[in-house]
Amino acid sequence: MKATMKDVAELAGVGVGTVSRVVNGYRVKDSTYQKVQDAIQTLDYTPDEYARGLKTNRSNIVALIIPTIWHPFFSEFAYHVEKELLKNHYKLFICNADGDAANEIEYIEMLEKNKVDGIIGITYSDIDRYISSSLPFVSFDRHFSENVCYVTSENYIGGQIAAKELLGHGAKQLAYIGGTNIHENETTQRKKGFYAEARAQGYSVLKLDMPEPLFKPEQQIENFLVAHPQIDGIFTVNDFMALDVMKVMEKLGKVAPQDYQIIGFDGLRNAADQTYLLSTIAQSLDLIAQAAVNLLLRLIAKEKVTESRITIPVHFEEGGTTKKVI
Repeated sequence: MKATMKDVAELAGVGVGTVSRVVNGYRVKDSTYQKVQDAIQTLDYTPDEYARGLKTNRSNIVALIIPTIWHPFFSEFAYHVEKELLKNHYKLFICNADGDAANEIEYIEMLEKNKVDGIIGITYSDIDRYISSSLPFVSFDRHFSENVCYVTSENYIGGQIAAKELLGHGAKQLAYIGGTNIHENETTQRKKGFYAEARAQGYSVLKLDMPEPLFKPEQQIENFLVAHPQIDGIFTVNDFMALDVMKVMEKLGKVAPQDYQIIGFDGLRNAADQTYLLSTIAQSLDLIAQAAVNLLLRLIAKEKVTESRITIPVHFEEGGTTKKVI
């Protein structure tokens, strides 16, 4: 005979209402949750997903829209989001936009028609008018014209830290290399912080701001560096851009940190227990994911949210492309 919710409650030593709360994704004490889960496994109890969804009007599924699953930054972020969701008894549905705005829009329209409880999105295209107030949405590094909550890192402070570190490590001629998106996002604060700190210390900054989508970026970088051979301290919009710069510099016969110093942004590593690929302003993706998930769950629960913008600290990590300070 198929096990019932009442059977689970009796075995776990709790009320049927408590079992219902666990099954439907509501928060209970960890010890209570574990008792109920143990009983569910012992009895091989399977909730009626369709009936449960009708009763609660929830699916306990959250969608994550990311530009590409291939980029280690986004895949690591997805890992931390899923980990945080599982703590709250939610499942993750990943939408890989593959860098295409049309894909992002299709995903949003699909998710609004299908039963997901909310969306966390990393988008860098013009999807503002497709964001509906009826479906909870939390953005990462992008604020929208509608009243959409978002989580971001201390991008401006990160740019300031990069300038301080390069100058503190002996650089004299600073440069910034990055890309510019026509749609405003928080990453533009990185260069603003970098420029401000350099100016405050009495230094100028040479700039290469390439319009996105990038066209032959390595050739543009090479032309820029050849035109300004005096550059000895570089800050880039992200770590991948820094790796492109290092590739071009190697072609020009220069290596870091002997001939120049470079700092990226993000904190890329091949694995969690390995060293950073280069000196970088590291983002705490676990804390960002935690903040985004908690904010979204509050919106799903229809709690009053007063903070529309949550900022997570960044920090400098030495990765071998800046000189040692003696």
